Amino acid sequence: MPDRDAAAWLWLRERLAALRPAPRHGTAGPSAIVRTAVVTDSAAALPADWITALSGDGRLTVIPMPVMVGEEIYGEGEDDITETISLALATGRSVKTSRPSPGQFEQAFLAAERRGYEAVVSIHISGGLSGTADAARLAAGRVAIPVEVLDSGTVGMAQGMGVQAAVVAAADGQDAAAVRAVAEEHLSRTRVYFYVPSLEQLRRGGRIGAAASLLGTMFAIKPILAVDGGKIIPLEKVRSAAKAVARLEEIAAADAASRPDGQVRLAVHHFGNSAEAEQLAARLAAELPNCPPAQISSLPAVLAAHAGLGVLAVIVGESGPPAVAAELPGLST
Repeated sequence: MPDRDAAAWLWLRERLAALRPAPRHGTAGPSAIVRTAVVTDSAAALPADWITALSGDGRLTVIPMPVMVGEEIYGEGEDDITETISLALATGRSVKTSRPSPGQFEQAFLAAERRGYEAVVSIHISGGLSGTADAARLAAGRVAIPVEVLDSGTVGMAQGMGVQAAVVAAADGQDAAAVRAVAEEHLSRTRVYFYVPSLEQLRRGGRIGAAASLLGTMFAIKPILAVDGGKIIPLEKVRSAAKAVARLEEIAAADAASRPDGQVRLAVHHFGNSAEAEQLAARLAAELPNCPPAQISSLPAVLAAHAGLGVLAVIVGESGPPAVAAELPGLST
């Protein structure tokens, strides 16, 4: 089933449509200029059509994160690697990831400068999970255009929500400092909860310790995990897969129910189990009738390489404009 861009995300499209156009080289007058470009990486799990709509004028650039299957290197978004990674994971072949090179970021920053942007805000996967933000910082020191590099402290659409809010703020003419502040505020309000059938891939990638992986294997423990402080942490230990998914649902629903009315946004990630993700999203919708349906999407390859087949993740966040309007004029709805 294709990924679903749910009604929960329509505020982004509507907001961007009402804002000023992206800059054209030589355009005069600040009212016609979007001053800040946004750069991120493919771990942000942004919807493909959203990337396509915004990347043409340079206001958003997504740097692909490399995945190595055996001896072959693939780039997220550049290659159709979902089936390749699925097969490799199922057969036990080596699947590894790496950070993008500083040169890739340097080229993105220079491209923004050539298009007439005045600054860049570069938002990336948690530094506790990848050296991507470090690569961006190295590149930022090589270019003349000012670059704000932000370690999101998270992954997936939790990171993506911060990126989307940054793009909206930039389209509204905010400078780089304000765009960064908007992103940070959104990122602080997102949570990632997930379940994996096996801890082996996380162990191989160094994301959890060998002892935790062995414990899960020997005693058939199915942990509920979260991203906190930029790292993967265990939340609870459950004795069966069915109970783990049910508990994941309970935790996510309780978090969503605690958020301000009308502002909750949900995303559900999966890899190799889209039907299970659809069912989870449907149950969350039934439990949270005042919350728009979750966006459902396959986990980016760079994250699936560590989580493995059968992962289910729920991202809980909040919509942007109402929360930041009081602090940043021009974002009110």
